[in-house]
Amino acid sequence: MSREVLNFNTDWLFIAGDIAGGEQPGLDVQLFEEVHLPHTNIELPHHYFKEQDYQFVSWYRRNFTADAGWRGKRVWVDFDGAMSVARVYINGHFLGENKGGYLPFSFDITDYLLFEDDNVLAVRLDSTRRPDIPPEGYVVDYMLFGGIYRDVYLRIVHPVAIETACITTPQIDETGVAVDIRMEVRNQTQAGQVARLKATVVYQDEWVAELVSGEVRLSPETVTVAAVRFDLFQGIQLWEIDEPHLYKAVLTLLIDGRDVDQYEQIFGVRQIEFREDGKFYLNNQPLKLRGLNRHQMFPYVGQAMGNRLQRKDAEILKYELGVNYVRTSHYPQDPSFLDRCDEIGLLVLEELPGWQHIGDKAWQEIAKDHLAGMIRRDCNHPSIFLWGVRINESLDDHDFYAATNALAHSLDPTRPTIGTRYLERSEFLEDVYGFNDFLQNLAGKLHLPNYKPSVVTEYMGHMFPTRRYDNDSRLLEHAAKHALIQNVAYGIPELAGASGWCAFDYNTHVNFGAGDHICYHGVMDIFRIPKYAAYFYQSQRDIKYGITLFIARRLVPSFKEDGEDVIPVYSNCDQVELFVNGESLGIRNPDRVVYPNLPHPPFTFKKVLPWPPDSDTEIRAVGYLAGRIVAEQSLKLEGDPYRIRLLSDHSELTADGSDMTRIVVQAVDEKDQPLSLANFAIRLFLEGAGSLVGENPLVLEGGQAAVYVRSARQPGVITVKGENDFLQPDEITVQTVPLAAKIVPGGRNRR
Repeated sequence: MSREVLNFNTDWLFIAGDIAGGEQPGLDVQLFEEVHLPHTNIELPHHYFKEQDYQFVSWYRRNFTADAGWRGKRVWVDFDGAMSVARVYINGHFLGENKGGYLPFSFDITDYLLFEDDNVLAVRLDSTRRPDIPPEGYVVDYMLFGGIYRDVYLRIVHPVAIETACITTPQIDETGVAVDIRMEVRNQTQAGQVARLKATVVYQDEWVAELVSGEVRLSPETVTVAAVRFDLFQGIQLWEIDEPHLYKAVLTLLIDGRDVDQYEQIFGVRQIEFREDGKFYLNNQPLKLRGLNRHQMFPYVGQAMGNRLQRKDAEILKYELGVNYVRTSHYPQDPSFLDRCDEIGLLVLEELPGWQHIGDKAWQEIAKDHLAGMIRRDCNHPSIFLWGVRINESLDDHDFYAATNALAHSLDPTRPTIGTRYLERSEFLEDVYGFNDFLQNLAGKLHLPNYKPSVVTEYMGHMFPTRRYDNDSRLLEHAAKHALIQNVAYGIPELAGASGWCAFDYNTHVNFGAGDHICYHGVMDIFRIPKYAAYFYQSQRDIKYGITLFIARRLVPSFKEDGEDVIPVYSNCDQVELFVNGESLGIRNPDRVVYPNLPHPPFTFKKVLPWPPDSDTEIRAVGYLAGRIVAEQSLKLEGDPYRIRLLSDHSELTADGSDMTRIVVQAVDEKDQPLSLANFAIRLFLEGAGSLVGENPLVLEGGQAAVYVRSARQPGVITVKGENDFLQPDEITVQTVPLAAKIVPGGRNRR
């Protein structure tokens, strides 16, 4: 088979600065450092840094050799994302420029390849703020960290090959499912070609159906749109949030009966609809949308996080935060994040890059290109149910938004569009009205929708920023406001749903946030460590995803003065019983007086703890389902500092030089409870086949913080140790395994 896709992430050279002749093969690269992609142009503290530190021009270079088997084929380099303007060269020849950091771009390097000598691919990357490119132009409430921060591939294909494929299901009813497969086929020969397209549909490695198209005539040096259609499949398993069935289309291009290219695409079959009653329907069943917004931002490395932790974010949203949809604010996000949303059944609202500002006509043309690129890239994700076609919180602009809406419908007639604004009333051009409702959040309220269908795309956030290490009074009020607003959303039948601002704290410009370059708007902190509000969201999930039982208090001597005598418990159990020092406060039902509409209202207890407390003071919660005990949680009085505890998200990494996992660092007492006010500086030591990413020593915030461990290129064992003069040490090991993917062969002219 002709097509081959190679991993092009390894063994790059990088220099932080603009240099003359950076594209030239003979450049002296002694001052370059070796890096592996995804890569940030600078690692920073998780807060309190200068935003100008990452706003500079840099160069990336990669030497490689061309395999003799590539002769007669076309060789393309595919970038998943580089921030913000990339000028790409091969062997000193300029290939082109890409503007904008959130979407993929590709260049054909075939005509300049050397087969008898090294090749040098070079990228001049401008990561300064570019007002001519969305989302820049005015202020932006998030950071566009620099670097080639997503994956890069080398694609070797026949001169006649499938460029893209978009799979839609225009008919889903009791008679069956129709599947349309629309492909773009590029003919890079100087002669016309006659081809046929074979489409094979596979489910769980089992053949489902196959068909071959009629003749498709391909003009020389052009891209031709071709399509095949399966009429009325029977027995198709629909993609549901609880059972996200996925299919694979194997698309084969035949010329003179010979296979010249094969392209594989995952897809799902589901019916999405917003009806006149204002509700959202998935496969003809109403579904209240309960969501949170997500920035693709991580401490220390900005956006340059690999697939493992991108996928982990989707799992956090679905399983730890219990939401059924996520809004990817305010730009297209990593493909691996969306892949995981497909796999686990998490709906996605995806929108074009932008924040409040609409630029001039040239700027708007780039924005439309970004929208088109987003839809072309992501049209096959069954998780995506809405295209965001309006710049977040911008004013009305009839011509621009009529064009973006029409463009989205022309590229994908199967999905509705949405426009997100902070205006209660504005021109409604899209299929769904998106409204960032911050008007009465402090009173725990939302406004009734002025249009149907509508979705509240943001609430809370900057109205009540909360740090994970704030006092209990603040954390409790923060969680209660989120609960009250979701209760209101559930109580408005004609509102399709609401998503809170936001899932995770994130880095932002000096114009916003707390002054330390963080917006503390998340229900988790920037390290993905939960605040109390996170457990409220988790408690709303169905018990099939796990039982939640969480006492939303810290048990300290100042319990009464910091949060009064209220003890909320967030749970999806039927009933909860609370014990204080062994004394039962009774079995309670959820609080449907205050929260009558929620799937699982909080449980509220009140109890003045004995004072002064002693070391045996304990609060214990017991959760019941159908009268049976299914969960327990115990809090004991926080004790003296005892030891360091290290927790890793993963026990195994791939030795590709960029794979990472999070290491949570805690100071705990003898009962293994994190010390809620500890700010110890923990010294970290790493040995073995990897490196540490993050601040070292690491100063804890509220008893916890996190760093990352990055794999090296050689497999082995990584050991991380944490030490402090007043705490017992801890250590943790992570195994790294060889990279299985075939990589682009390296060149000889290294440093």
